[in-house]
Amino acid sequence: QVLLVESGGGLVQAGGSLRLTCAASGRTNVRYNTGWFRQAPGKEREFVAYISWNGYSTYYADSVKGRFTISRDNAKNTVYLQMNSLKPEDTAVYYCAANSAIATPREGSYDYWGQGTQVTVSS
Repeated sequence: QVLLVESGGGLVQAGGSLRLTCAASGRTNVRYNTGWFRQAPGKEREFVAYISWNGYSTYYADSVKGRFTISRDNAKNTVYLQMNSLKPEDTAVYYCAANSAIATPREGSYDYWGQGTQVTVSS
């Protein structure tokens, strides 16, 4: 079992930056691939970015490519999402998720989920 806790959300003006953190605890000796997803009010949850367990593979949704960067520090059991040039349409609850099988944008492939952190971007 792995417990994921997101932090770093908040209110920021358009054009600003935030860094989200996903901290893992529990069975962290297993190598986990990690994804970030988000859900805006009235919309379905969508993929944002993923990173493989070793950090060698990353992938981004087109909507955030060039603005967001996913990274990890396995020594700290932590994954980060650096978000720059934020837009009002980035407003959502952001979730991190983990699995031990494959780094993928498919939401259904993730076994463990955090509780989410709210990001609000004002215009």
